[in-house]
Amino acid sequence: MSDIDGKVPLQDLNAADAPSIVDDAGGGDEQLTTRVASDLEAVFDVPVQVSAVLGRSRMGVGELLKLGPGTVLELDRRVGEAIDIYVNNRLVARGEVVLVEDKLGVTMTEIIKAERA
Repeated sequence: MSDIDGKVPLQDLNAADAPSIVDDAGGGDEQLTTRVASDLEAVFDVPVQVSAVLGRSRMGVGELLKLGPGTVLELDRRVGEAIDIYVNNRLVARGEVVLVEDKLGVTMTEIIKAERA
């Protein structure tokens, strides 16, 4: 499997040209409905844990206890490499760190398609 096989482009559900889906629930009549963000309103209040992983490092507890303010910690990623974005401990996207009004943020650059068992 190549690196691009698991990438899914982000969709704007509010866009005028958003993809349509076919609704077969109405008997034999097929209706086309446009999905919009309001269709997802029922899940807006579901809590999720989002983590952006800049990199990883392994160390013993003794080394961990010696860390203090200003300590430089070497990670397994380089500057400019994509970071992993996890939702509820599942890898869902890759992104980049951005600076917005003196605060760090993360922008998603690709969605990782989950493989179903």
